[in-house]
Amino acid sequence: MSDFFRLYGDKLLQAIATHLVYVLISVFIGFVIALFLGILLSRAPKISKFVLPVLSVVQTIPGIVFIGILFLYLGMVPATVLAALSIYAIFPVLKNTYTGLIGVSEQYKEAARGCGMSSLQSLLRVELPLALPAIIGGLRMSTVYIVSWAVLASMIGLGGLGDFIYIGVSTNNNTLIIAGAIPAAILAVGLGLLIDYFQKKAVPKGLRGDVK
Repeated sequence: MSDFFRLYGDKLLQAIATHLVYVLISVFIGFVIALFLGILLSRAPKISKFVLPVLSVVQTIPGIVFIGILFLYLGMVPATVLAALSIYAIFPVLKNTYTGLIGVSEQYKEAARGCGMSSLQSLLRVELPLALPAIIGGLRMSTVYIVSWAVLASMIGLGGLGDFIYIGVSTNNNTLIIAGAIPAAILAVGLGLLIDYFQKKAVPKGLRGDVK
């Protein structure tokens, strides 16, 4: 074990840091886009009947295909990985945002209008807070997915924990495979727990049971 860390310790730390950066940036980008689209689609349910199925089909396309296509246009740069991962980060948040907003009871919306709130005020003060458990549930799901998808960065030479996994597979070195897989699993669990902690702080106790 000591020999492993002597040989690969610095590379492993760098791979973990790179992997984490890919995850955080792509999830943030995906979350912002998904939240905006989810709000728009909740205001146009007829359009959402066509848009959501199309996005769900896009979500089934293997990640390596997206990265390969983007690689042809963007080259071997971090933006290639971030763009592909951001696309995959969108759908869980988008679906949960849309579901959470359309699931807000009409009586709350009517109460907001009765208090003289505008549509924007109703959205910000009533609908989004009530939909927050579902939104955070989508964020958690998206984050865990992206931790696993980020290993694809190594396929185009852009680092991350995938370097250890793919080199280990190609050389039949179980130690390298484990060295890449275990930190990725820890990242997924750790980020999930962090989001759960944020959910407990941000969501009223009475609404937490609705988180998916």
